[in-house]
Amino acid sequence: MAKIHGPLSDAARKTTGDALQGAVVDLIDLTLVAKQAHWNVVGRTFRSVHLQLDEVVEVARDHTDTLAERAVAIGVNPDGRSATVAADTRISQPDAGYVQDDKAIALITDALSTVVKRFRKRIDATADPDPVTQDRLISAAEDLEQQHWMFEAMR
Repeated sequence: MAKIHGPLSDAARKTTGDALQGAVVDLIDLTLVAKQAHWNVVGRTFRSVHLQLDEVVEVARDHTDTLAERAVAIGVNPDGRSATVAADTRISQPDAGYVQDDKAIALITDALSTVVKRFRKRIDATADPDPVTQDRLISAAEDLEQQHWMFEAMR
């Protein structure tokens, strides 16, 4: 069986791989939380919240793929299986059923805040071992911070 080794030392691969794996889990979970809210949001601002939630999903999905492929490029297998995401999630989960628009806004604002804080730690952790990965994490953080701003402005 073929194995991808990538350009990093073992120590750099471990640090960077851990950062990438955590990012992949956070982004997959953010996608799921945002979609759950998207499907079930109700209220006076339904339409704008519904549409903005899809933007969060698009951002998260795009960066999930980029970061998972970066992991493979450095010789780390990303794990996006549902059991892994469920076991490793750090994002608050929505209740079942309809979600009032103001509660959906609060849920996603808090979820984005959690994810952004974790991304910033990963950015710091990858500065020395892999600036290429750090650059990709910075790009993702920028887009996530923009989404956070948009939801925070709706509160």
